[in-house]
Amino acid sequence: MIPLVDLKAQYAAYKEELDNAIKDVIDSAHFIGGPYCKKFETEFASFCGGGSVALCGNGTDALYLTIRELLGQGNKKDEIITVANTFIATSETMTLAGYHPVFVDINPDTYLIDPLNIEKAINDRTRAIVPVHLYGQMAEMDWINEIAEDHNLPVIEDAAQAHGALYRGKGPGQWGDAACFSFYPGKNLGAWGDAGAIFTKDVNLAEKIKMRANHGRHEKYIHQFEGMNSRLDEIQAAVLSVKLKYLRLWNEKRNVLAAQYSALFSGEKSIITPHVNPHCSHVYYVYVIQLPDRNRVLKGLQKRGIDAGVHYPVPLHHQPAYISQKHFDYSLPITEKIADQILSLPLYPELKETDVQIIVDNVINELIRET
Repeated sequence: MIPLVDLKAQYAAYKEELDNAIKDVIDSAHFIGGPYCKKFETEFASFCGGGSVALCGNGTDALYLTIRELLGQGNKKDEIITVANTFIATSETMTLAGYHPVFVDINPDTYLIDPLNIEKAINDRTRAIVPVHLYGQMAEMDWINEIAEDHNLPVIEDAAQAHGALYRGKGPGQWGDAACFSFYPGKNLGAWGDAGAIFTKDVNLAEKIKMRANHGRHEKYIHQFEGMNSRLDEIQAAVLSVKLKYLRLWNEKRNVLAAQYSALFSGEKSIITPHVNPHCSHVYYVYVIQLPDRNRVLKGLQKRGIDAGVHYPVPLHHQPAYISQKHFDYSLPITEKIADQILSLPLYPELKETDVQIIVDNVINELIRET
């Protein structure tokens, strides 16, 4: 069995350090907003390039809190531009905040939002742009920022898959108004449960988001406004603080393994390997190939104990949740084509090079079997 991600192997490699951190939390009996939360907040802000961090309960809340704080409550008519090849958290947070998601098509090489399509989608109801940094690679943020500045629109970066990624030497949150991170366990930097954070250069924005995530308050019984309960717990902060020290090393290992995948697939004309923008530092949250008859290959791999997957098989504008909403009734040809052909292969720092060879051999054998 080769899993898509192996959290057991990661724990085994850092067991003593992780166990000690958890024991510290238990011994202190300080489970919410304690010293590990403060420690991780400072460390993650430094990792992101210097700025301010607001911690929260999960990546979905990170998006929702940022939208609400930057834009206010929507009127259910105003719009936010994003992509459809992403997890539904990207769009559902917009709807929850009172805005219509407007999906635009993607670059066929990188699968990231196409700035040309952003420009075409802007109208007098547009209130923000949310680029999604997908699979570990950042969108073309200089071009996106130029468009946003021309139209006086905030940019909220969905960085749930981009921990440590760079574009022209700068990471998420160094370009837009804020970057929203998920620390779901399988991410490059993953907690042992749900966890999230917002990174921004704007200290005032970070403080307001912290208050909104904590019932609109700084002091225990003084509430400046109505907020919500989205506080990161101390155990998750302790786990993240330990893991953060190794994140750059883990990302380097992911790049080594991705390069091995690409080299082994190089002679297969029917397989399209990830295209890396020369201005990007990719961190390979997943290694995604494009190939014919994806579903048959996927089933063949799974039968042989290789836990491949698809991120994401059904674009958001085709999801049952949005069928009744007429504003989702349009075509995104590149997004739709990619959704039928992409395949995510196992990739994590503990993956062995011999396992990569086995995975590649099996993918190629499945293609040969098809012909």
